[in-house]
Amino acid sequence: MKFKVLISLIVSAIFFVSVNAQETTDQDLLDRIKPVGKVHVAGAAPAAAAGPRTGKQIYDAACVACHTSGVLGAPKLQVAADWQPRLDEKGFDQVWKNAVNGINAMPAMGTCGDCSEDDIKVAIEYMIEGI
Repeated sequence: MKFKVLISLIVSAIFFVSVNAQETTDQDLLDRIKPVGKVHVAGAAPAAAAGPRTGKQIYDAACVACHTSGVLGAPKLQVAADWQPRLDEKGFDQVWKNAVNGINAMPAMGTCGDCSEDDIKVAIEYMIEGI
């Protein structure tokens, strides 16, 4: 008798789970995983959509920490003695690919978490400007 009750409970559970799984829609899943809230910092202006950034803007936001002082051998901003040997040996495209993929102590995309490969190119162009 106990065995029949146990089998009945198992069959009911399997049926219940399969019926609920079939009724789940994509929207149900999206509703379940949507963010619970948003962070707002008092006094901070909301981020405005902007057009493409300049090389200087990217440099100031993501590159300045290492490329101003030459941390761990990073070539310094607009210093020909740092940049020219790299450009002569590898060419601009390889220097750019190294920045995108990472090289030595520099991680891929530097420290720019929101940069595209084109942004990295623009930043390098700014850093070698005038050399």
